[in-house]
Amino acid sequence: MKLIPLVAAWCSTSAVALSIPSPNQAPLGQGAVGGRYLIELGPGETRWIEDDEKWDLRRKGINFMDITDTPDLGSLNTHALSKKTTVIFPKKPAYNDSLAPLLKELKKENMHTNLEKFSSFYTRYYKSSYGAESSAWLLAKVNETIQKSGADEYGAYVKHFEHSWGQNSVIATIPGKSEKTIVIGAHQDSINLIFPSLFRAPGADDDGSGTVTILEALRVLLRSEAIIKGNASNTIEFHWYSAEEGGLLGSQAIFTAYEKQGKDVKAMLQQDMTGYTHATIAAGKPESVGVITDYVSPALTDFIKEVITEYCTIPYVLTKCGYACSDHASASKAGYPSAFVIESDFEYSDQKIHTTEDKIDYLDFDHMLQHARMTLGLVYELAFAEFS
Repeated sequence: MKLIPLVAAWCSTSAVALSIPSPNQAPLGQGAVGGRYLIELGPGETRWIEDDEKWDLRRKGINFMDITDTPDLGSLNTHALSKKTTVIFPKKPAYNDSLAPLLKELKKENMHTNLEKFSSFYTRYYKSSYGAESSAWLLAKVNETIQKSGADEYGAYVKHFEHSWGQNSVIATIPGKSEKTIVIGAHQDSINLIFPSLFRAPGADDDGSGTVTILEALRVLLRSEAIIKGNASNTIEFHWYSAEEGGLLGSQAIFTAYEKQGKDVKAMLQQDMTGYTHATIAAGKPESVGVITDYVSPALTDFIKEVITEYCTIPYVLTKCGYACSDHASASKAGYPSAFVIESDFEYSDQKIHTTEDKIDYLDFDHMLQHARMTLGLVYELAFAEFS
């Protein structure tokens, strides 16, 4: 996600710089070529850079995809017939009666408890042992959620998508009547951009908030007997990506694999930062959810606006975040319709991210509940949508 100025980041970290334990670094494992990385700054705009240059770009607020290991992402679907076939989304939400009791089951207390634990790891930097440990905790938590619901008896499961850098992505699957797939995503890693391998990075908002938001949506979705028993028209997947902060590495690896497999992903929603409202309120603006409009699927985004209007109690605001600002960009590049909803107008999003101050104390769990309502509403509606 977007960055704060380097000076502000240093101020927030310098106070603890002398008392930092050294994270045990996992092997690099990423396919750098001679210590250099191939990055994509925009469609077709690539550059080879050194490792320190990568973090310097991030500090300057410049988004990119690190395509060193995934240079062919999108190449198969570019010329495929499926790429040219427009996915038709519902015009309006149609499952209000089924969703009404489920929406009441969403609990902000669950998100708070889970985020307390998730942000307690010293860092979730994807090359650190803490990143691997936090991913293992997340996998176990998702597995517990599935087993408590009884969905595992009908074929639901969770597994790691393994990566060479140490922290694995997590994918939960709920089979439906077809292999047409709806993906809900968030990224699990965190980073401190002063010294990624050294300083603490609680990452409560970026993206602990998105991680626990979709986890709570999954928990409640699995209270639906129709979903659990595989009676939905489409298969559902929840993704928690590794290494988003390194250039969308985890999501690129996954969607590269999906593209090669010919996986039929009908929609992908990314939730990256769902909990910060202070700047919006301080500016005298109404609390709202930010609907990203650039580098996304317009059709899916239009349906999300309908879902927000139907299932949230606050409005949406249209905003932009630039190229490759989160993991939905990987899905888009693979030829899949993707969308991104963030906590506010991008102008008023959290400025404490990527520092030691990205803490749970600054987050609004009532607001996160609105994101959980939107996520649950969208995934349920699309689970039963009939795609041609």
